Amino acid sequence: MIYKLIFFLFILKFSYSDQSFLQKVDEEELLVLIRNENYVVVLFTKPNCEACDKFESALINIREDLVDSLNCWVVKAENSYLVKLYNPSKEPSLVFFRHGVPLLYDGEISEDLILHVFSDNKDPVVRELSDDNFEFLTQAASGATTGDWFIMFYTNDCVDCQRLQARWEAVGAKLKTRLNVVRINKKTSAVTARRFNIAEVPTFLFLRLGKMYRYNIPKYDVPSLVAFASDWYKNAKAEKVPLPKSPFDDFVQQVVDLLKESTPITGLIIFCIFAVLIFALYVSLRKTPKLKEVDKKYKVLKDSTKSEKQKKSK
Repeated sequence: MIYKLIFFLFILKFSYSDQSFLQKVDEEELLVLIRNENYVVVLFTKPNCEACDKFESALINIREDLVDSLNCWVVKAENSYLVKLYNPSKEPSLVFFRHGVPLLYDGEISEDLILHVFSDNKDPVVRELSDDNFEFLTQAASGATTGDWFIMFYTNDCVDCQRLQARWEAVGAKLKTRLNVVRINKKTSAVTARRFNIAEVPTFLFLRLGKMYRYNIPKYDVPSLVAFASDWYKNAKAEKVPLPKSPFDDFVQQVVDLLKESTPITGLIIFCIFAVLIFALYVSLRKTPKLKEVDKKYKVLKDSTKSEKQKKSK
């Protein structure tokens, strides 16, 4: 396998020296590049596409600058099924892979702008938050002195979420000087997901000055997401950011979520187990004062006996 990779890269590098066109790669070759190279610029194109030709011409003109500044590969993939993973509108699509993380270029066919966007986003923009660092970084419950936060809740088994990664990185690139663009795995950060009552993925929340705004627009394109976080959120309902749940409240919420997702029989079993646990807790709390009262009487009796012994000794 390693020899095949070396041979492929050698052949590609050899043909790469021709500056009159972009080197065309198939799906297998493209995946090899994405997995093994730090920076790869890919133009997803198709025949008889005027916009595709304009993008290719622009990339040819700035290819040397991209190679010199980023040491990246600049290739094209024609009629590739992979394009739907990064852009629902398909060809032409220009995607910049940084250590395998895709960034969808969402701008004009401008050589200077393309070069600026890619050079300014050499590293992934979107940060990953979790239960452990969410409140510490966002300070959501205390009024967010760390700025505004645009959050995407996702799961690894959500196909739509995976297809949003390149677009979400583009949103982060456009907004990174104004606010924080992050994502949270609903399954591995279940406590935070339950806190914000996240039922489905992808779900987008915008946190600003102690308030949160839900993105309920059925459009996941880059301009719509950027517009929402920039100004359109004012048209959405403002909700107070929920406080972190106590362990007991989170447990209750977890049971409620399980009941919603389960079948009637499974739900009944879960409800019965939960009821038994609540009853056991109630009984234990009822017994606690009685035990304290017995301890108190025992202490009084002990002190009285000790006092009588002291009197007799005298």
